[in-house]
Amino acid sequence: MLYLDHAASGPVRPEVRAAMLPFLGDRFGNPSSHHTVGEDVAGALEDARRRVAAVVGMRPGDVVFTSGATEANNLAVKGVAVAALLRTGRPGHVVTTAIEHESVLSSVEYLHRVHGVAVTQVGVDRDGVLSPAALAGALREDTVLVSVGYANNEIGTVQDAAALTAVTAPARIPFHLDAVQAAGWLPLAGTGADALSLAGHKIGAPQGVGVLAIRGRVPLEPLLHGGGQERDRRSGTQNVAGAVGFAVALELAEQERADAAARVAAMRDAFIDRVRERVPEASLTGHPSRRLPGTASFTFEGVSGEAILLELERRGVVSSSGSACAAGSDEPSHVLVALGVAPEVAQTSVRFSFGHHAVGDPAPIADAVAASVAAVRSR
Repeated sequence: MLYLDHAASGPVRPEVRAAMLPFLGDRFGNPSSHHTVGEDVAGALEDARRRVAAVVGMRPGDVVFTSGATEANNLAVKGVAVAALLRTGRPGHVVTTAIEHESVLSSVEYLHRVHGVAVTQVGVDRDGVLSPAALAGALREDTVLVSVGYANNEIGTVQDAAALTAVTAPARIPFHLDAVQAAGWLPLAGTGADALSLAGHKIGAPQGVGVLAIRGRVPLEPLLHGGGQERDRRSGTQNVAGAVGFAVALELAEQERADAAARVAAMRDAFIDRVRERVPEASLTGHPSRRLPGTASFTFEGVSGEAILLELERRGVVSSSGSACAAGSDEPSHVLVALGVAPEVAQTSVRFSFGHHAVGDPAPIADAVAASVAAVRSR
């Protein structure tokens, strides 16, 4: 079986499992406990925090460990906006785009519905690119947050993060970058972002651990209240094994990033060319070149994307129709619709996402795609 859904989740690396194992056994203490057993674990947690901070280009105190990317995005979007509301007494204004992950879009919808926060979804072009000019035109005097995805989880389009943060920085508007898909493929330091969301299971750590790295100068209202862990920004006993594993995975992904990106991008391009050759009606979605090295997403007008997925799995290829967080939904992809793709065409989409360690000739995979599309069309 060939697994091509790494944008949804990937395997835990052996090095990560080895680093975590002591904290699933003898090193079981609570890092908040003031005794030698707890202090031993607390030291490991802070070491993990330092290692993550070094990769993202922030201070250790800026790193907040979470249960995953959804919590990290919720904490960034809700936490910054609500903190601004409490500080000023005014609901404020949040800017995002229509192609963001559901955890961002649902968070801004919550802010509007519950707190009266004004929301602007800036348009992107047909390739999913947000222009700095469009972002600048959406900002207002009361804008308290901009939240944008570094790389889209469905189509793989990469935003020019530095150019976008250059728009918000002069106005001192906090910029949140959802970097979940970017980790291990794109540089995380030097983007200019005030906050970064990351997820362990995209980079070789387990599911259930993530990070919000947010600069200490940005006021943040916690979502979870209690014992005041994570410097009062995320209460709850920390997942120390997960944090240690996350730090190891992130370091390894960063060390391997340049080589992996070049190797996998070449495979991706060969795969795209072969699919287009074998299936002329296939339409690549997202930017033709400014895309994640491992992601290729197509629509196949006139056939069911779900039917293609079933045929592919019969041929030993596992892929997806888009975001795993929207799996099972009958609605067309909100990302593709925002790009101007007709809803009925959006429902034919199939996403292929290669992992960081992918090697080999992608031609047989493209041939399986062609055979699967032909099989569905012949019914």
